[in-house]
Amino acid sequence: MTTLFVRHTVSDYKAWRKVYDGFAPVQKANGVKAETVYQAADNPNDVTVTHDFASVAEAQAFIKNPKLKEAMASAGVVGAPTMWITNKA
Repeated sequence: MTTLFVRHTVSDYKAWRKVYDGFAPVQKANGVKAETVYQAADNPNDVTVTHDFASVAEAQAFIKNPKLKEAMASAGVVGAPTMWITNKA
C-alpha cells in the first residue's frame, strides 16, 4: 500500500471541503483507494490529506494530474502544498 500525504493551508476550510468532496469521482478514477482528511488542532485551515494507492506510480501520476492542480486552486489552497509518498512497512 502506498500513501500520498498532502499538507496545505486553505483560506476557508468549509469552502475547501465542498470542492474536495466534489472531487471524489476524479480521485476514484485515478486510483485513490481510500482517503482521510485531518485538520490541525490549533488551526482548522491547516489541512493534511492522505490518499492510498496500489503503487507509487499511481500516486505520482495523481500528483501530476492537471485536474488536481485546478481543483486545489478553486478550493482556496494558499501557497504550494507539501507532498510526500510513503510505502507501508
